[in-house]
Amino acid sequence: AMAHGIPVRIRNTFAPGGAGTVIGAETSGAHSVKGISSIDGIALLNLEGAGMIGVPGTAHRMFGALREAGISVTLISQGSSEHSICVAVPEDQVELADRVVRRAFDVELREGLIHDVEVTDDLSVLAVVGDGMAGTHGISAKVFGALARVSVNVRAIAQGASERNISVVVNRADAARALRAVHSAFHLSPHTLSIGLIGPGTVGAVLLEQLAGQAERFRREFSLDLQLRGVANSRQMALDDLGMPIEQWREHLDGGQELDLERFADHIAAEHLPHAVLIDCTADAGVAANYERWLARGIHIVTPNKKANSGPFDAYEAIRRAGRRSGAHYFYEANVGAGLPVVLTLRDLRETGDRVRSIEGIFSGTLAYLFNRHDGSVPFSAIVREARERGFTEPDPREDLSGLDVARKLIILGREMGLQLELSDVEVESLVPQGFEELSVEEFLERLPEIDPEMNELLRTTRAEGRVLRYVGQLSEDGSASVGVVGIDADHPFANVALTDNIVRFVTDRYSDNPLIVQGPGAGAEVTAAGVFGDLLRLATYIGARL
Repeated sequence: AMAHGIPVRIRNTFAPGGAGTVIGAETSGAHSVKGISSIDGIALLNLEGAGMIGVPGTAHRMFGALREAGISVTLISQGSSEHSICVAVPEDQVELADRVVRRAFDVELREGLIHDVEVTDDLSVLAVVGDGMAGTHGISAKVFGALARVSVNVRAIAQGASERNISVVVNRADAARALRAVHSAFHLSPHTLSIGLIGPGTVGAVLLEQLAGQAERFRREFSLDLQLRGVANSRQMALDDLGMPIEQWREHLDGGQELDLERFADHIAAEHLPHAVLIDCTADAGVAANYERWLARGIHIVTPNKKANSGPFDAYEAIRRAGRRSGAHYFYEANVGAGLPVVLTLRDLRETGDRVRSIEGIFSGTLAYLFNRHDGSVPFSAIVREARERGFTEPDPREDLSGLDVARKLIILGREMGLQLELSDVEVESLVPQGFEELSVEEFLERLPEIDPEMNELLRTTRAEGRVLRYVGQLSEDGSASVGVVGIDADHPFANVALTDNIVRFVTDRYSDNPLIVQGPGAGAEVTAAGVFGDLLRLATYIGARL
């Protein structure tokens, strides 16, 4: 075909409608990189020693010995220091290669001029080729950046002077993941993100609906393949090797198997896929206890679950160390304010050098609703029941009324400020009467009217002062933190919020006279799921997708 100038077209038998690959004498298309391939069954043989520096003929002797033994060299790598020469050879010939090289340098090895002949097997060579690579800036950076993002270690590198080929040696176990990552980095295939969702309840189910509605557009417009490979609830899980249709997750889960979180994570983080993310839409501390291990494995995490970030400080620090070491990302914007950019705003303030003096706000859409509605016309207990019926509270309203949810959000923001806060450091005013904690939900709701006289009296005295009641969290840079019912002046920003709004007020060096305010819906499955979705897309851009 080459002799007669006949182009060769290669097509995929299982996708014959695809464009395929054309091999010919003329280059075409916009891609500088035209192909990426890998060769398995490779071993490295490294000759190393200070006695090699400046000594002519070292390479000649090494390659002469290999040639005489009939050993084919796949790749050569040598630094300008001349301290070592590294070659890649077929794995089934490496023992012979080791013997002949040691024999050729026997004197130098005995005298210490050559330190060692080192053999490493179970490797693969990844080659990036393309005529358009020559003279194009950033090709190497993109290759090595893609490998770094999926935690693939490079054992050796070779690049010819023509600049049309970059070859790297990697562990064989990483070869498939490395190939897919580099392929995606040059937009020769979609960026595939292996997704596992834990907790398809109120928020999780809505998130899956949002993903189903946008997945095809992301694939078509941005070459981003959001591949749902697993869904799990508290009892069972559904796994799919090829990625289940997102809109059919319920059918897959109904026919699923018993939950095994370790196996679930293993499946999502399959070796052949470059990027894996676990989305935790539970409020379960047991699931959050796995974050450190998952991040250490290089699995990204996206979650609205507050338990990890508000748990013991040592565990919080361990989670972050694990992510830093592995390069895995941890996104949790929806921990505070549902879909509002509260954590992101705080982080931007600090990273741009601003000093955050204090943070205060209404952090619970549930409690915002209760105190917006509490005007004396309806008993407070009746408002709680109404909020529960409308889905504004947890199934057990005590989880909202206890104030612990707000306290957890303050802990998260305090730690983002650099404070070493524990939950016990927050002064919490609970609206759950003493002795009501052990009641069933039904018993609690039946006895809830007992708090109405106290709440009515609190409302009356606050109104007499020209104020309104709000449940507010307050945090100062000195670490003092409290949550509870406070009287707010009628012209205060917190006094005029919509029914379920969250509002957060940042006082900083830059925003001192006129504090920075973030306000918007802070409760509801739609906005919380949107916050998680936003984090997922941020992760996609971090792994190289162009959104």
